[in-house]
Amino acid sequence: MQKFRFEYLAASLLALCTFSATASGNESESNERPPNVVLIMADDLGWKDLHCYGNEEVDTPHLDRLAQQGLLFTDAYSAAPVCTPTRAALMTGESPARLNITNHAGGHPNNFQKPGTDLITPTWLRHLPLERVTLAEQLKAAGYATGFVGKWHLSHRSRSTSSTDADLPTEPELRPEHQGFDINIGGCRFGGPPSYFSPYGIPNLEGKTDGEYLPDRCADECIDFITSAQADGNHPFFLCWCNYSVHYPFQAPADLIAKYEKRTGPGVENPTYAAMIEGMDTAIGKLLDSIDQQGLDEDTLVIFTSDNGPFDANVEPLREEKGFLYEGGIRVPMIVRWPGHVSAGTRTATPTITMDIHATILDVTNLKADPSNTPDGISLLPLLENESELKRESIYFHYPNYAFHKQNRLGSAVRSGDYKLIKYYDDDSVELYNLNEDISESQNLAKQMPEKADKLLARLEAWLKETNASQPQHAK
Repeated sequence: MQKFRFEYLAASLLALCTFSATASGNESESNERPPNVVLIMADDLGWKDLHCYGNEEVDTPHLDRLAQQGLLFTDAYSAAPVCTPTRAALMTGESPARLNITNHAGGHPNNFQKPGTDLITPTWLRHLPLERVTLAEQLKAAGYATGFVGKWHLSHRSRSTSSTDADLPTEPELRPEHQGFDINIGGCRFGGPPSYFSPYGIPNLEGKTDGEYLPDRCADECIDFITSAQADGNHPFFLCWCNYSVHYPFQAPADLIAKYEKRTGPGVENPTYAAMIEGMDTAIGKLLDSIDQQGLDEDTLVIFTSDNGPFDANVEPLREEKGFLYEGGIRVPMIVRWPGHVSAGTRTATPTITMDIHATILDVTNLKADPSNTPDGISLLPLLENESELKRESIYFHYPNYAFHKQNRLGSAVRSGDYKLIKYYDDDSVELYNLNEDISESQNLAKQMPEKADKLLARLEAWLKETNASQPQHAK
């Protein structure tokens, strides 16, 4: 299996021997090789879970070092409060509303109505169609070696015996290797691993030894991919490592759990969860050390973030958690390192969203958005290089579905400057918060500031119309 993967990678690199920066109709102004790109996305990691984001009880020295070497974002957002929509937005650069991939796969049944309510959720797409042009496909066409490791969760296909579904792709045909990645290790329909210890139960990731820890194994696979890609020095690489950590089931090495059992209290309410965070950090550190030791750090853009807020974790001072449009569900950590371009040890409060990552990677690799995609993000490159602030009024969110816990209200949201407005579909009410003064979203200002609320609501409604966002309907 291992031999096949790297023979496949070698064949892919050979096929790209005509690499040039003119891919996708973009003429490069120089002959310099574009940077390597390493994109690391954690799963369900909260905004305050890392030591460098304020949790002094959890040890994350490697991500702390990454922040010391780069730019830390205090106001970064996931495209959605659950995983599948955010991942689809990352791959395409389009918002979940525009994609109509608005909930986690497979989620609740179509036309789901929560008992005791009269709202019927709209039908949404549960997988990323093959005809969508992904970031990996564009980079591969531009000469990049492309590797995917970890959680995909964009290949869900409902089981059906309908004859109309006979010609539709099966779940394995929707995995990363069919969406632009030369190799795919562990990416399938799973939202979480059956086990974090081998044997994992993941169909395309067999354990090498019983008891090996999934984050460590994935780090090794990432390093192997980069090493193989470096064997052909004419081609840059794009590595997308979507960690299964720290998604349920909560499992970690016994020594780490024992360590955090001694720290139980504020910041370590769940010792196993804290141990998972450190275990993920250690695995990421292995990859970062390998990049540095191979002398690739100055030629490699590294982006770290999370797909949404945490589940069953302490989010204070934020409100709520995964599945909610409050800050606890959508505000996430984000760190960018790129020596020579990004100043070390810096931070910014500029609001950003997942689709910006897609736009930024295209920009730094001298590519433009594919004509079939409608960009909903903007490049962060001027901000990264400290040349100018982002020129954008607002960022938007649309979640017309119930999360797995069914505790959220169906809604949409807009953040503009310091203000954030949430619209709810059950009673058409709105909530308005000044996040600069009230990060906990404890004081609804909608009645005190009706003009501001009306302005942001009108802006949100216009965006929903422009993206053709699906809407919940009241039962008749």
